[in-house]
Amino acid sequence: MLLAIDIGNSKVALGIFAAEKLQTTLHIATDIHRLADEYASLLFNLLLHHNVAKSDIKEAVMCSVVPPLVSVFEELCQHYLGITPLVVEPGIKTGVRIRLDNPREVGADRVVNAAAAYRLYGGPAIVIDMGTATTFDVISKEGDYLGGAIAPGMEIATEALYTRTARLPRIELSRPQSAIGKNTTSAMQSGVIFGYIGLVEGLVARLSHELKGKVRVIATGGYAEIIAKETPVIEIVNPHLTLLGLRLIHELNKQ
Repeated sequence: MLLAIDIGNSKVALGIFAAEKLQTTLHIATDIHRLADEYASLLFNLLLHHNVAKSDIKEAVMCSVVPPLVSVFEELCQHYLGITPLVVEPGIKTGVRIRLDNPREVGADRVVNAAAAYRLYGGPAIVIDMGTATTFDVISKEGDYLGGAIAPGMEIATEALYTRTARLPRIELSRPQSAIGKNTTSAMQSGVIFGYIGLVEGLVARLSHELKGKVRVIATGGYAEIIAKETPVIEIVNPHLTLLGLRLIHELNKQ
């Protein structure tokens, strides 16, 4: 089995692959102060609930947007699983040509998403990852990574309203009944939910115009389903896009 590890700012997503099939997904809250032993304890307890023995895991691959945790998960894999994980970083094969001013600037997760989107759906394409940040990644017809856009994520937006104002409450990110909020909570939900729909539609329109052609739009991340239900511009929602991309890159580097 292959263990795929996607270390994000808010959570660590883990996928267990048996051959090419994603068998199980797990999630652990990201904490840069947590040690390898602590992450191992959480991971192996979760695996028990999914009837996966750690001895079944023979290979691992990971990407991270939290640099201090790379060595932590490398230690976890080496000490507890007896394997050295493949880390997605400059120098490994991804199947994606990065057409940026400085290719090293692009986050590993964005490269992984681009690789998965192009392999699964072709190009040109736009990948919207709605997590801690909301990122838009543009892939050409030939599969090149052209760049994109980065905006604050929905959770960051709501937390900013709560922490930077005197009277606005912390809210649940759910769709309000109408755009015209009848109370403070529904008004905030309208501003965030419908506001981000406008953000998505506006940026997709601009990016598509610059690509000059029909573009496939794929969404992933924790809030993708909420937004995709409200707008026709998102064609595909794939919550496991990054994990699938990690498996594809792992296979590419075995060849």
